[in-house]
Amino acid sequence: MEKILVVDDAELNRELLYDILKDDYMIEMAADGAEALEKLRKYRAEISALLLDLRMPKLDGFAVIEEMRQNDWIKHIPVLIISSEHAIEIENRCFHLGVSDFIHKPFESSIVINRVKNAIELFACKNQLEQTVAEQAMTLKKQDQIIQMQAEQLRDARSFKHLMMEYSSAILEVETKLKVLNAEFSQVYNRNPFEAIKSRLKSPESIYEKLERKGYPITLDSIRENLADVAGLRVICSFPDDIYRLAELFIKQDDIVLVRQKDYIKNPKLNGYRSLHLILDVPIFLSNGKKYMKVEVQFRTIAMDFWASLEHKLKYKKAVGNTDEIVRQLRMCADSIEELDQQMQELRDQIDLSRE
Repeated sequence: MEKILVVDDAELNRELLYDILKDDYMIEMAADGAEALEKLRKYRAEISALLLDLRMPKLDGFAVIEEMRQNDWIKHIPVLIISSEHAIEIENRCFHLGVSDFIHKPFESSIVINRVKNAIELFACKNQLEQTVAEQAMTLKKQDQIIQMQAEQLRDARSFKHLMMEYSSAILEVETKLKVLNAEFSQVYNRNPFEAIKSRLKSPESIYEKLERKGYPITLDSIRENLADVAGLRVICSFPDDIYRLAELFIKQDDIVLVRQKDYIKNPKLNGYRSLHLILDVPIFLSNGKKYMKVEVQFRTIAMDFWASLEHKLKYKKAVGNTDEIVRQLRMCADSIEELDQQMQELRDQIDLSRE
């Protein structure tokens, strides 16, 4: 049977509440705030609700509530105020301090029983929910720790290091081929088709997380078979037509295999993202022979890369309101950047024509 603490300096009120609640609850009683705090310290783990008078000698109800707030007891024990007043200011102050409800004098048995019952049930639900959330948070933390630990094991494994060396070699192969094309364009056409190349290898944590999220086995063979973006390059071009020309020349090379292509320039994502993505099988030449490695190559203009970099940073800002409006404005910026790319390309074409 649940225990309730009734605190009121009027013995008659204590007895009336005892008679109303005794069939459903064990009743502890206190005649003032000081005695109430003593019993809270002694029985707080057992007390399911506190019925508290505000006007008492020695220590009034507000002082008891403040002490409960300081000790965080009020988060776990519902407080119902015993009062003959209906002053809005007092009730607002009590609710602001964390009080759950009011029981007004003279007492109506059914109302007292239902308000106490509802307060206890609501707090039980709240406490259960908080416990569930805390347990889930702990589970997620443990899972993250496991991921970190397994990622560290993956990073330290000799075979994994060798696989990462192979992906790094594939990146070097792609960079070399692109730089050769760039040098040829510079010599033949007196201009360069791209401004910069950025490359990256996925971290062990990212590799493990993606395999886990996709439901793939955590093995080296699974990385080779299922992940196409372990090795990645971003090629920053000056103009949109440079992207397509460079990509076409690149995949025409007889030792390059085009696995998959996604054209987000002609078919932008909903947020306005534009880029040409190629998944390629690229040969690397090791002491024991040739093998193919998957590499993701993204082609963008300078303007597209500028937009994508800022969008990525904004996307991870916390507690951002008005999300729909932000997405709309990002799309407008992306559309403006597309227009700018086209205008700059037309200017380049005009300049080239004037030189002929």
